[in-house]
Amino acid sequence: QVQLVESGGGLVQPGGSLRLSCAASGRIFSINAMGWYRQAPGKGRELVASISSGGNTNYADSVKGRFTISRDNAKNTAFLQMNSLKPEDKDVYYCNARLRSTTDYVDGNFWGQGTQVTVSS
Repeated sequence: QVQLVESGGGLVQPGGSLRLSCAASGRIFSINAMGWYRQAPGKGRELVASISSGGNTNYADSVKGRFTISRDNAKNTAFLQMNSLKPEDKDVYYCNARLRSTTDYVDGNFWGQGTQVTVSS
């Protein structure tokens, strides 16, 4: 099976920085895109940043200029560098990968377990 393991979350003061990482492993044939989403309690997940296999990136307006997404294709790993963090950034962040596995060779979305990012007020 495919597994996405996230790390790097924690507590930071406003203006501080964190780097999230997401490593995909398992029966992976290819990864088309990876991204980071965040979700508040009782709400749906919203896109924070994404990056395609070709390096094309997209960002939510609220994080543009502060967050940077990158990936290491050889290691099937994505990173989210978060700078100038604000209290509004507090949330659970989920890694997502759109990939094709060797089990069925069909594109699908896979999710990490989520990592908590807390920005003190």
